[in-house]
Order: sequence, then structure tokens, then C-alpha cells
Amino acid sequence: MRPIDIRQYKQELRASIKEARKNMDPEEKQRLDSGIARNVQRLYQYRSAKTVLVYVSTVIEVDTFKIIENCWRDGKRVAVPRCIDGTRLMDFHYITSFDDLKPGAFGVLEPDEALPVVEDFTGCLMLLPALSIDYLGYRLGYGKGYYDRYMSRFSGSCAGICYSEYIRRHMYHGRFDRPVDVIVTEKWIKDVSGRRETQRRKFSRQF
Repeated sequence: MRPIDIRQYKQELRASIKEARKNMDPEEKQRLDSGIARNVQRLYQYRSAKTVLVYVSTVIEVDTFKIIENCWRDGKRVAVPRCIDGTRLMDFHYITSFDDLKPGAFGVLEPDEALPVVEDFTGCLMLLPALSIDYLGYRLGYGKGYYDRYMSRFSGSCAGICYSEYIRRHMYHGRFDRPVDVIVTEKWIKDVSGRRETQRRKFSRQF
């Protein structure tokens, strides 16, 4: 079997999904975004979380402004990412208002670097962006690797939020890719951490 070129595979899939996202009907997108926001609130990980780490969405992503507002309304602390200049790393800074944001790397709204950084992950839930996610929780992101690096040291729960249309049964992934624990779409919530453990046990019995 011919080896898969992971980089090319992801680039082609990423370009295809980005184009489809750009062409989404605005009213339909708003409806789907509202459904995802409601399902996030249904997560037991959300209900028990004291702090929610969440990205600030761009126009083709699942909208997180409503999710952030819900977090504040539900009495949770909110932290959003800021890319560290000259690196492929990021930190999450606490915000208390959308006024704490300003355009940063790649034109994405980011928190002021003077705002407090999340250092204790106790009681934290992280909501991750995804162009696509497979049934094992592996995400297709934007190719920069910021979240995979952050997840390697993050000890809280991770949920990927994505439109159900872009959930795939399987995607090829690299050895540095980090999967999420839960998938949230506008239609359903699926805990996928157990599925990965089942696959791992099946694989180990083969050797």
C-alpha cells in the first residue's frame, strides 16, 4: 500500500472544507452555531468547569461569541488564546469583556498580553476549533500546530466543536496530533475517549 503523504492529504482536505465553509448560507450557519452553543451547555464537563478556554472565532468557524457570553452568564471564567511572537506557542489569557480583545496574529482577535495567563488547569474545559473531526477525536485544524502543542501540557478536558456535516469516520493523522475527548456538533454530543481506548486494546492484542 502506498504511504499517505499526511501533509498533502491535510492541505487538500483543509482547502476543500474552507471553501465550503465560506459558501455557507449565513442564516443556516447562525442556526447551526446556536445548536452547538446549546449543546456545549449540556456537556457535564461544561457544567462542572470553573474556567472555559475557548478560541475567538473568525467568520468561517463555529461562532464562539455566544458561547463566551453563555460562560459569563453561567458564572464561569473565560480565557482565550494569544500567540506568542516568534514561536508556534500560545497562552490563554483571562478576559472579562470583549473589550479585552484586539486584532493579533493572522488577524484574529486576541487578548492583551498584560492580562493574567491560565496556569492552573484544575476545573478547566478547553473548546477547540476544527474544520473536521473524526470518530477518534482527531482534528483537522489550520495547520499551524498551536493547539496540539498546547494540548501536550494541558491536563483538563478537551472538546472539539464542529458542524456535523464535517465529521468524518476516519482521518489520517500525524504522531504529534492530539485528539479531543468529546465532539460537539449542532445535532449531538459524542465522548470519543473510550473509543480510542477500545481501539488501542484491539491493536495491542494483535502483537
